[in-house]
Amino acid sequence: MRLVNWRRWLADDRTLTEQLRLQLGHVGSSVVPTLLLAPLLLWTLVNARNAAWLTAWCAAIVLIKLFYAWDAERTLRIDLATAHPHRVVVRQMVLNAIDAVAWGALAWVTLDDSSVAGSILVVAVLAGVAGSSMASLAPVLPVFIAFALFEFAVVGTKLWLLGNPAYQALGIAGVLYIATLMGQARSSARAARAAIDLRFENLGLIEQLHASAAEAQAARLEAEQASLAKSRFLAAASHDLRQPIHAQGLFLEVLARTRLTTTQYDALANARATWQASAEMLDTLLDFSRIEAGVVEPRLQPFQLQPLLNKIENELAPQADAKGIVYRSIDTEVVVQSDPALVALVLRNLVSNAIRYTRRGGVLVACRRRGGQAVLEVWDTGIGIDPSQHQAVFREFHQLGNAERDRRKGLGLGLAIAQGLARTLQQELTLSSRPGRGSVFRLSLPVAPLGTLARRPAPTPVDAQGFDVRVLVIDDDESVRTGMQQLLTAWGCQCDVADSIEEALTLARIHVPGAVISDYRLRGQRTGAEAIAALRAECGEALPALLITGDTAPQRLREARATGVPLLHKPVLPAQLHHGLQCVLHRVELDSNFALLENLPRTTSASL
Repeated sequence: MRLVNWRRWLADDRTLTEQLRLQLGHVGSSVVPTLLLAPLLLWTLVNARNAAWLTAWCAAIVLIKLFYAWDAERTLRIDLATAHPHRVVVRQMVLNAIDAVAWGALAWVTLDDSSVAGSILVVAVLAGVAGSSMASLAPVLPVFIAFALFEFAVVGTKLWLLGNPAYQALGIAGVLYIATLMGQARSSARAARAAIDLRFENLGLIEQLHASAAEAQAARLEAEQASLAKSRFLAAASHDLRQPIHAQGLFLEVLARTRLTTTQYDALANARATWQASAEMLDTLLDFSRIEAGVVEPRLQPFQLQPLLNKIENELAPQADAKGIVYRSIDTEVVVQSDPALVALVLRNLVSNAIRYTRRGGVLVACRRRGGQAVLEVWDTGIGIDPSQHQAVFREFHQLGNAERDRRKGLGLGLAIAQGLARTLQQELTLSSRPGRGSVFRLSLPVAPLGTLARRPAPTPVDAQGFDVRVLVIDDDESVRTGMQQLLTAWGCQCDVADSIEEALTLARIHVPGAVISDYRLRGQRTGAEAIAALRAECGEALPALLITGDTAPQRLREARATGVPLLHKPVLPAQLHHGLQCVLHRVELDSNFALLENLPRTTSASL
């Protein structure tokens, strides 16, 4: 049989290599049985006539098996994939053909003068050797075929030449036996090949899985780096923008207290409106950063929803009127258990968003009670949202229909803030919408148990006009120091300003301050918290203090919150600064969840 014929029975090199490893791995297990069987046959079958030949046969079988085992071990140590596995198959066919001829020679050495029992033993042993070879050589089918054919050829020839019909019949039976073994070997070879192919497929799938996991990990790291870079950029940009806008607000407030002509008042009003728009955008970024930083802590309490709905309507209905759409809210008597300031901010963002994207029709705010939950609903007849965008609209900076990034349409943070606040409240914010048919946002809130609504204590009265106190201001920005000094002086304060902790301590030793207002980030990696701690060590732990920061980086917000000192965020409305100073001077708790206090107007023209 030519090489080209049996090669068709072989798999590709990779699979064939594994088949050879499997077949060669069985060789070692056949050494010990051969070393025991050959001497046993010699002892059993030896007689005066065959002693020399049988001894030679026994030695040959042992040597061939030992060489075969050594060659198999040597072959397994090399890289079969680079050793041309087809050549290894040829070598194995030759070695097993020699082994088969050696085993077949047992019939030539013993059958001429052995007893019936001896003949039966010889035939049984040769049949057993063929069967065991099928089990060990079947992974590489041509190797087993070579062994079986050569063994049968040698044994069958001897049986036929003996001339005994019984032996000749035995030879014919041997043909059937060998044919049966070849059929079993073929099935075993197919099973082995299928198992190897399946293992390679599994390895391929595992490699693909590892590659996909590596790509996903790389994409995740890239996304995290991009998000971190975005957060750092926004924090840096926000801080750098807040400094001059904060100073601008202070100067505008000082300017408003001077005598101006009508034209100058109009110009001042326009400047204030522009400043207000910039401040509101920065406040939106701040709210988002505070949610990301995890420093928003809900203060749960029972409260009626109706006053909150009235407040939102009074604030935002003029925007709806200006667009020619209807704003309506349905009265409710439900009392919920939540944080009124956070719920107000969620509702304000939802209503503002509804008004922004509604051109005709109107906006409806309602509350439905469902079991133990009160569901706040904001309906609109706006442009609607495609189902594919229902998740995307809650992502930061994602806006529909604002490819030109018109600043009048906001920053795309309203819904992201609303969802973040809902998670903070451990409640669910959902969306239902159809393009062209409008949208409805729903916020679930727990209903407060009956009888839990108590009258809120009246706020501690504070002086709503001026101050009679010496204030020490610490800020490393000269324009901010100047603006703060002029504004505080206009409020009746005596004001000292410093740009460092050391200068602040020097001034405090000359004139003991009655209050301290410090920027959080100072020069030399110092902080306002350090400045306040140093001044309290100098002037007493009861020294009232306020921190002001332009940082929006989550880590910085957490650090500032951890100081325990009341915190305001640049740009600070003069009304907020006035209220904050009142609170710390009169030991009244300042709500620091957001830069905007619940009952404080969002305008620089608030009565001071």
